[in-house]
Formats: sequence, structure tokens, C-alpha cells
Amino acid sequence: MAETKKVLIAEDSSVIQNLTKKILMMQNYSIHSAKNGEQVLKALESETFDIILMDINMPKMDGMECSRAIRAFEDKEKSSIPIIAITGNAKNYSIEDFKDAGINEYLQKPLNFDQLVETVKKLTN
Repeated sequence: MAETKKVLIAEDSSVIQNLTKKILMMQNYSIHSAKNGEQVLKALESETFDIILMDINMPKMDGMECSRAIRAFEDKEKSSIPIIAITGNAKNYSIEDFKDAGINEYLQKPLNFDQLVETVKKLTN
């Protein structure tokens, strides 16, 4: 049987975090969560993930800043983890802004959960 992929959901909205968690758990992903960018970096100190779902607007450290910090890690495995940005205001950012921050893909809120699952599968295979 295939190894269970580990997903880190960085999202300050409990509702979105719980819905996303349930959807991905039904797809047999192992889910970990964080409420802000600082918690993401702390989680990465002790664990490795197969993918990160990164809310762009979070308290303490936003998703863009957190993504840049991850890409700056010396540990190549951790610095290259695929990152999917999740944002309600993608209009404020260009594709180039996301790429410059090291983000692989972005999804618009409200989330299309079929698209979420498809994107996570694509980036973890």
C-alpha cells in the first residue's frame, strides 16, 4: 500500500481548516494544522510534510512571508516542499508574486474541494 502523504494546513479560519481536513482525510492524507506562519515554521523544525496548504492572510506571519522563509531553509527536502496558496484576494497578487514567494500553485476562496484534492494529488505524486 502507498505511504500516507502528510499535509500541513496553514489556515487561521477554523471552519476552512476543519472542512479541508475532513475532505483530505477522506482521501487518506495525514493532516496537521497551524493557525499562522510562525506555527508552520515551528512544525517544520520537527517534521517533514509532503505538501503545505498556505493561507495568504494569517496573523503573526502571512503566507507569502512564511513561504519565502521555507524556501530559504538550508534543508533541501524541507525547502522544496510544494506549497499551495489559498487566498480570498488573489486579485491583490499576480502569478509572479506567488512564484517569487516560492508558491507552486494557488487556489481561490471559496475553495472548490474537487480542485483542492486534484491539486494536492498532482503535487504529491
